[in-house]
Amino acid sequence: MRLLFRAMGRYKKAVAICIVIKLFGTLSELLLPYILEHIIDNVAPLGNLWLAILWGLLMFAAAVVCRQLNVTANRRGIATAHRVSYDIRQELFQKTANLSGSQFDAFGLPSLISRMTSDSYNVQSAVQQFQTLCVRAPMLLIGGVCVSLAMDSSLAMILVAMLPVLIAVVLAVSAKGLPMYRRVQQKLDVVVRVMRENITGIRVVKALSKTEYEKRRFAQSNQDMTDSDIAAGTVMAIPSPFMQLCLNGGLTLVVLFGARRVNAGVMEPGVILAFLTYFNMITMGVMGLSRIFMTMSRAGASADRIDQVLQTEADQRTLSADDALTPAGDEFIRFEHVSFSYGEGDGGSAGFAGEEREKALTDISFALKKGESLGIIGPTGCGKSTIISLLMRFYDAQDGGVFVDGRDVRTYEKDELRRKFGVCFQNDMVFQDTLRENVRFGRDVDDAAFRAAIEDAMAAEYIDALEDGSEHQAAIKGANLSGGQKQRLLVARALAAKPEILVLDDSSSALDYKTDAAMRRAIRENHEDATLIMIAQRVSSIMGMTHILVMDNGKCVGYGTHEELMERCPAYRETYQVQMGEMGRK
Repeated sequence: MRLLFRAMGRYKKAVAICIVIKLFGTLSELLLPYILEHIIDNVAPLGNLWLAILWGLLMFAAAVVCRQLNVTANRRGIATAHRVSYDIRQELFQKTANLSGSQFDAFGLPSLISRMTSDSYNVQSAVQQFQTLCVRAPMLLIGGVCVSLAMDSSLAMILVAMLPVLIAVVLAVSAKGLPMYRRVQQKLDVVVRVMRENITGIRVVKALSKTEYEKRRFAQSNQDMTDSDIAAGTVMAIPSPFMQLCLNGGLTLVVLFGARRVNAGVMEPGVILAFLTYFNMITMGVMGLSRIFMTMSRAGASADRIDQVLQTEADQRTLSADDALTPAGDEFIRFEHVSFSYGEGDGGSAGFAGEEREKALTDISFALKKGESLGIIGPTGCGKSTIISLLMRFYDAQDGGVFVDGRDVRTYEKDELRRKFGVCFQNDMVFQDTLRENVRFGRDVDDAAFRAAIEDAMAAEYIDALEDGSEHQAAIKGANLSGGQKQRLLVARALAAKPEILVLDDSSSALDYKTDAAMRRAIRENHEDATLIMIAQRVSSIMGMTHILVMDNGKCVGYGTHEELMERCPAYRETYQVQMGEMGRK
């Protein structure tokens, strides 16, 4: 709940104004039964029509003021709640964008999505109710009790005797509901994960005729969440019927004893009528408190989940030169005996505490001078992409050192380090925007640089053939582009800013050999100052590189030029012979 009050603190003036308006609106509402009682007991017996009309107009004016103040307070409360929710989503998005790879893995993408959507909405509802219902309900309760005591203390004691029991029930149920709503949100994370997997892989699901299987899988996760939500809702609904029973019983006693007091001449009829109205207000106040506790229990669970992300401390700090490792050579890029396991180190313990993790990389070493190139090849899952993740400091190595331009990568500010790179990752993202903006990607890329990038990436041919050219709108994830068109567009994005280090991670798998060769030739000729790292499955894509790193099961099984590896690396030689044989047959 700290998040709730911290977020509202930025708008304390608006919250205070809303509360004051709601306070006066509720006071106006409390005046209405009192005026009615005065009209019945004091004005009506006088038989003065104009006096009755005057008091009737006063009651009408109080009702109008009550309505207008409550409407104004509700509108202001909604506006402030939306602003608070906006701030929380912005802060959560910024924090998520700055999480390390290990922290991101520990939270999980589905959980982060549900915290951004469902949890932030629950907090928004709580902020709105805090400014309106949290004022009105206690005021109706306390004000109704106070006025009732002033009007007839004997009858009022019937209600006063019930209040401690009612409040105790509400508090006990709320304490039970908070952990239950946490479980509901965790189940929602699973629903989001299954839904995301199916939306992302819908073509595979349909191609393998697994639609019914996935429906059953989603139905199971959906049922689990629904069962948890029903259980939490059932517990939180306990106070409502209990309160209704107690309050209706109290109301019956009020009518019974009130009628006897009227018959005995010790109470005016208007008093019991006003008393019944106040009793109804008190009932609304108690029920409002029950609703508040329900909303706050759900919002408290959601706020804690959001705050868990926001309060996550950075696990990758920027080191000073004194604390950093010193490279053994002066090459532009160096890996020195690097080992790494996902789930270990400062950031990964949250998701894998106490587990022994298989190493993704073991004792990897290589060095590149500025302008040289490195090809990385090996079977799927052998650690090729992990090398790039360590180089760009998405993760920190547990052993060894990673160096760029003579510095430990941990001494760079992250933006400073990553501005050196132009990257095209495996399964990279095409955004729903124009082709031009997908290449520019918010960077200062002029028309000449854009044109050069799409030509070097062999994308100019198909872009120019489009009726609207580079202003053509790409669909979500580039669904209206072929695999080869998307890859060439993404390579153009990597080239557009003339990076010092160009990383191409399996970026030509959808290209034919001719286009792949032409693109590599253009990159070699027009980006000769860039240090190139290319991950590929094809030997033909990397055989012209200055250095080639052959990976298998997280280990280096070969390093050298194409000719050297053909002589002394059986794994590389076998891959070359198989692939070149296939090319020959084609």
